Amino acid sequence: MTLLITVFAAAICTAIWYRSAQCREMKIGALCWMFWGASLMWLVDAVFEYAELGAEYFAPAAEDMLNDAFLGLSVVALGLVAWLVILLVKDPKGVVKEKLTKHKN
Repeated sequence: MTLLITVFAAAICTAIWYRSAQCREMKIGALCWMFWGASLMWLVDAVFEYAELGAEYFAPAAEDMLNDAFLGLSVVALGLVAWLVILLVKDPKGVVKEKLTKHKN
């Protein structure tokens, strides 16, 4: 479930990044890299778990699926928070800088 959630987030993010030059300016590419990296990490985890469990890997308990879904959503939320921090630090449109200099004067 974590793999599916992060792959969907990565695919949606990549589609948004590809569609608009303004989105590229807003550092969506960094968000894409984070989600694709998380997807790769969960893919490697799934391969090793399948090697360990075999066919049982494809029949998880409902509780395990719910925990994995919460973990996947947490990863997406953490990625969005990290992207917001990057966006605030880079400040591509100068909004933060304008607000800070306006407040000082």
